[in-house]
Amino acid sequence: MIELIRTNDAVVISFVESLMRDAGIGFLTADQNMSLLDGSIGILPRRILVDDEQIEEARRILTDAGIAHEIRRT
Repeated sequence: MIELIRTNDAVVISFVESLMRDAGIGFLTADQNMSLLDGSIGILPRRILVDDEQIEEARRILTDAGIAHEIRRT
């Protein structure tokens, strides 16, 4: 799996999860329970990981949705 985005913005995470689900793209939201360590104040970012074979399609979807600036390029 490849990291698609990393953010501590819960709205962005929810939006990207919805986009991936609607497109049928396999993904995993990592570090979702890390808020227990930061006291639920949202300091630690969450990551959305996407299947290797679908990363380009996922990036295109985020670009089309107007949130290309969130894409993690490594």
